[in-house]
This record gives sequence, structure tokens and C-alpha cells, in this order.
Amino acid sequence: MTDSEALARIAAALERIAPPPPPDGDPAAHPAYVWHMGALQPTRAFRPIALDLLTGIDPQKTALIENSRRLAHGHAAHDVLLWGSRGAGKSALVKASVGTLQQEGLDIALIEVAGDAIGTLPRLFARIADVPRAYVLFIDDLGFEEGSDAPRILRSLLEGGAEARPANARLYVTSNRRHIVHRDMREQDSPINPRDVVDDRMALADRFGLSLGFHVCDQDTYVAMVSGYAAKLGLTFEPQDAIAWATQRGGRSGRIAWQYVVELAGRAGKSV
Repeated sequence: MTDSEALARIAAALERIAPPPPPDGDPAAHPAYVWHMGALQPTRAFRPIALDLLTGIDPQKTALIENSRRLAHGHAAHDVLLWGSRGAGKSALVKASVGTLQQEGLDIALIEVAGDAIGTLPRLFARIADVPRAYVLFIDDLGFEEGSDAPRILRSLLEGGAEARPANARLYVTSNRRHIVHRDMREQDSPINPRDVVDDRMALADRFGLSLGFHVCDQDTYVAMVSGYAAKLGLTFEPQDAIAWATQRGGRSGRIAWQYVVELAGRAGKSV
């Protein structure tokens, strides 16, 4: 047996034992998808939180809904960067905005894309470009390792060119940092001007036409969040108990408010 024949047999054996590619869903048939291994996989259940339950972020809600509605109607719309505090409602707002427009009868879908799949986005663009439907491509909690090519790839996709995202899709990205890419002291050892390095990194955030900041909420807003969630589930609570719950967890946010209400529901023997 020659070397080439042996290699061919090994390759064939590897193909036989490799897992089959995931099934590719109809891009026009489902409310939400996950882009995984080059396939659109419909989510098992897309039940975003009601928009009116997201408290303390009214300007951000207004801006994102308006932008998403433009996209759904085929009008000019921005790519969006949602940045700021953990648990402040960034991801929930993206999903809620899509869910709200779907309830209004608009044909728009969410596609969740992992941060390490940015290099495959041109394949996704080709998959949905000719579908008469609007898409929010959602990249959650984005951050990059030092030396990664992903920031350059994403910047190229956002600014146009042969592989730019199609007119019926926009990127909605969440990050805990305003400029996405972590800056550290190694920039000072760069053989080029450190200011140029910083500017290049900030240039990625500048590619988003709409940038929405989310910040730590005050105590009154936190209690209002708990009140809204609790009322939706028919629960009662003591504000001081809710505040103590947040204090034990080191902060106040929409996520912590929801976790407290889940605790309340569990105590009351209810599901959420």
C-alpha cells in the first residue's frame, strides 16, 4: 500500500466516525436560531421577557426598538453595541426587542452567534441574504484574546466590502467594556506608537452606528425591577428583604432582581 493510499483510508475512516453535521433549519420558518457548525439550528423555545418588565433602561429600550423596527420594515438601520455593567439587561433587551416586534406581526428573527464563530459570518450572510426577512445577528458578551484576528474580521464585516453583512441583517453585540477589546500594559511595549494601537482597538467600537450604555442601577430602580417581576407572577415581597438579597450578592442589577423573584416563587411553591 502506498503512502497516498494509506492517507486516503485514514481520511475515509475519520469521516465515518466524525459526528454528522447538525441539521440546517428553514431560515424563514422560526422565530430564533443558533448559528452552530455552519448550520442554522432553530431554538427549542424562544420566550423573551416582556419588554415592559425591563425597568430603569427606558432610553435604551426606545432606541433599540426603533432601530429594530426600521430593520424589520427594510429601512436603514444601525449595527448596535450594547455595553456596560453585568446583569444590567443588555442581552434581555436584545431578545425582548425582537420578541416585541414579532408580536406586532413583523417578520424578524434572532440568530445567536458565538464570539468564536465570527470568522464564519460570511457563510451565514450568504445563507440569509436572499430570504425576504429581517435578522438580528446577536453576539453576546463579546471579548477577544490578545493576538486574535477576530477584531479585524469583525471590523471588516461592519464597514463594508465584499463580505459585509446583507441589507436584511444587522449585528447586535453586547460587551462589558465600551471598546470591547481588553487593553493591557503590553501595548506600551509595541514597536509602533501606543496611541495608534489604542486607536485601532477603539476603531472597532466606532463601527457600530448605535452605542447604548448600561450602568449599575440605584436602589429605587432595583426595587422597582423586583416589584415589576413580582407583580407579573402574583408574588408579594418586602423591599428590605429584596435589598438584603442584593447586598449579599454584592450589587444591584436586573439579573439579581430576577434571581430574587425566582427565590420568592420557589418559597411560594410556584414555577416561573
